[in-house]
Amino acid sequence: MRAIVFGYHNVGDRCLRVLHARGVEVALVITHRDRPDENIWFRRVADTATELGIPFVYGEDPADPAIVQAIRDARPDVIFSFYYRSMIPASVLALASKGAFNMHGSLLPKYRGRVPVNWAVLHGETETGATLHAMEAKPDAGYIVDQTAVPILPDDTAGEVFEKVTVAAEQTLWRVLPAMMAGNTPQRPNVLAEGSYFSGRRPEDGRIDWSRPAAEVYNLIRAVAPPYPGAFTDIAGQRFVVAQARRPLSAPSLPTGWRPGLHISQGQIVACAATVARCALTPCWLPRRPHRSPRKRWHPFLPNSPTRKTDEKGPDSWRQRLHRPPPDAPHPGNHAVGGLRHGHVVRPPR
Repeated sequence: MRAIVFGYHNVGDRCLRVLHARGVEVALVITHRDRPDENIWFRRVADTATELGIPFVYGEDPADPAIVQAIRDARPDVIFSFYYRSMIPASVLALASKGAFNMHGSLLPKYRGRVPVNWAVLHGETETGATLHAMEAKPDAGYIVDQTAVPILPDDTAGEVFEKVTVAAEQTLWRVLPAMMAGNTPQRPNVLAEGSYFSGRRPEDGRIDWSRPAAEVYNLIRAVAPPYPGAFTDIAGQRFVVAQARRPLSAPSLPTGWRPGLHISQGQIVACAATVARCALTPCWLPRRPHRSPRKRWHPFLPNSPTRKTDEKGPDSWRQRLHRPPPDAPHPGNHAVGGLRHGHVVRPPR
């Protein structure tokens, strides 16, 4: 089997390795250049192709005449797309004599479209997966070749689920390749009426609405937690980006009169939504100010935060201070699912 691969991200890295391990002749890899405004926390397919001795080119537009001519000259049996970000036109797909196939990060027909892992976590799903399907002009609409399911645990973040989906994509391709190479590609119906379609997410979509039930707020935090930019809220003109959260095992006892939002209680930041039976305890990222000293200080904007004199010395009883994150801490990046780029961090007491 002779193949052309459009690939990017961790799924592109792992699936390209599967093709190489199965003996598929990859004539050319088309991948993206890294964007300077994006947090690159994933593997580069260009590096993988170099390691495996496979020629590659950078291409943002699959309809570019030079790319189309390179594909035509390669005379591929199949075209694969592994998390390539651009829609490949039908005229290019038709250049593969035995079909074109895409690896999608959901259990089709559910969650067709953009950022399917984030949407699945946001909606509180308990299962997702990876699907290899035939490509058509309509996105994620072709017949299903194979798919593998993975669980979404109650406290999984989208980043953790994406790691599972990457393994599921690798397993799916490894399992079905022998049949495809023998000319017996499975075909299962992809009934779009039984599924759903979602578009990409904007930065503003990461804003927390504390009037929503606690479960919805918690799912939003999980859906855009690092390495994605994080859900956020504004307090007294300051933006807090919520890096992570955890749910109490039982309904907490809260002071009367608390409104939905962030509060400090017993040295911890507590997030209260409209339904407070499941409050989240949340470290938060604050917007980083250029050239600001990393000196620790109290934050004055949180309700119930104790005051501190500027000349006070010695340890603080609350231990609730702001500081820059350690060098190995994941920094929120600019990404399609929304949020901020950088920040200080507020951590719960140890």
